[in-house]
Amino acid sequence: MISRGAGLRHHPLRALVTRPALRHVQTKAVTDGDIARFASQPLHPLTLADLCKHGRPPLSEESLLHSANFTLSILPSRLAHRIQSLRNLPYIVVANPNVNKIHGNYVHSLSTIMPYAEKRIETLEDEVKFTDAVAELVQTHSNTIAVLAKGFLEARKYISAKQVTDFLDEHLRARIGTRLIAEQHIALHVSSQPHKEANKNDSQYHAPDGSTYIGVVDTALKAASLIRTCENTVGEICELKYGVRPTVKIIGQPETTIAHVPMHIEYVLTELLKNSFRATIEAGMEREPVEVTIAPSASETQAAAALNTATESAKPGKVSKKLAAVSNRDQGFVDLSAGPNDTNSNIRPLAQSTPGVTIRIRDRGGGISPDVYDKLWNYGFTTFNEDEIQEKVSGGGQGVMALDVISGGAGGGSSLAGLGYGLPLGRAYAEYFGGGIAVQSLWGWGTDVYLSLRGVGKI
Repeated sequence: MISRGAGLRHHPLRALVTRPALRHVQTKAVTDGDIARFASQPLHPLTLADLCKHGRPPLSEESLLHSANFTLSILPSRLAHRIQSLRNLPYIVVANPNVNKIHGNYVHSLSTIMPYAEKRIETLEDEVKFTDAVAELVQTHSNTIAVLAKGFLEARKYISAKQVTDFLDEHLRARIGTRLIAEQHIALHVSSQPHKEANKNDSQYHAPDGSTYIGVVDTALKAASLIRTCENTVGEICELKYGVRPTVKIIGQPETTIAHVPMHIEYVLTELLKNSFRATIEAGMEREPVEVTIAPSASETQAAAALNTATESAKPGKVSKKLAAVSNRDQGFVDLSAGPNDTNSNIRPLAQSTPGVTIRIRDRGGGISPDVYDKLWNYGFTTFNEDEIQEKVSGGGQGVMALDVISGGAGGGSSLAGLGYGLPLGRAYAEYFGGGIAVQSLWGWGTDVYLSLRGVGKI
C-alpha cells in the first residue's frame, strides 16, 4: 500500500470505512427489471466543483442531507450500467470466477442502495443508514481492478486485446466516478457538524482546525509534497530490490497549489516515478537525478498548450489525446453496452480561468524502445513472460518484482503489480477531470513525461 504523506495526514475518509464493524446494512432483492430501469437513466458526469458544492466542513444537517441525496441520485444508475456492461461480455468470460465475482459485487452493491432509491433522505437517521450502505459499497469494490485484471488474464484466449482495452477503458473510468462520489459523501459525513456533536468523544470524527479538505478534495494541494512522499516510497523499494535509490530534483515553482483529489494524483505520480526509477537504475544512471519540473497553469488554454506541445512532439495519436475539454468517454460517461450514447459532446466542467499545474518528469533511463512505444496505453500490456504471468494469476510471485508492491492505493491493490495496468489507469485518473499525460522518448537517452492537472477553481 502506498504510504500516506503529510498531505493526507488529516484526511477523514477512512474513519468510517475502516471501523471494525459497520451497522447492519439493509438490502433489497435486485431484479433484471430494476437493472434495466436504472440502466436506462442517463449517467451524470461529475465535476470537481460538484464535489465541493455542499460547502466546507463541518457541514450543517441541511447540507449533509443534500450531499446524501446528490450521492443517491448518481449511484443506482452507475451501478446498473456496470452490471449491464459486464453481462454484455462473452459468456465464457463472464463465467470466469474473477469476472463473475465482480458482477456479483455490483449486484450486491445495488441491492444495498435500492432501499433508498425510491425516496429522498430527509432525516439524520436515514442518512446514517445510507452512509453505512455507501461505506460497504466502497469496501466491496476496493479490489475490483486487480480481480478484473486476473480474470481477463485467465480468459485471454476467449477475448481479444482490443475488446479488453475497450471494456476496461469504459468500465474503470466509470468506476472512478462511482467510487469518488461515494468516498466524498463518507468524508463529508464524518466531518459534518451534527455527527461531530453526537460523537464528541470519538476522535475519528474530529478533523483539525484549519484543514484544507472538503471531503476527499484538498483545496490547497501542494504537488511538491506528494512528489516527495512518492519519491520516498519508490526509493525505499528500489533500495530493497537494487541496493540503490535514485533521487528527485524538483525545480520550477514547487510552492504551487491546486484543488484536487490527492489519492488520484498520488497514484499517478507513483506509477510515473516507479517507471522512471526502474529505467534509471537499469540503465546504470542512478547517480543522475530524476528531474521534476512544476509549472502552474493559470488557465485551460495554458494547460492545454503545455500538454498539446508535448503530445504533438511525440507520436501523433499514440500517446494522449489533446486537452481541449473533458469528453464523455474520459469519464466513463459513454456506456456502449447499454445502448446508443452521444459520443461527440464534451463536458466542460470548469471555467476558462481555472488554475492547474503541469508536472514534467525527466529521466536518463535510456528512453522507450520503439517496439514498446505503441503499446504503452494498452491494458494488460506487460513485459512479463508467460510463466511469470501464470505465477501472478495463481497468487504467487510475491518476490518477482519488488518494485511492483507500490501499485496500491487508488489503483486497486498490489496484486495489480506487473499486469500492465499502471500507466493506462494512471492516464484515466489524469484525464478524468480534464488533465492528461503525454510522453516524449529519446531512445538511447531518456524520457520526458508531462502530467497536466486541472483544479477546481475558486471555492
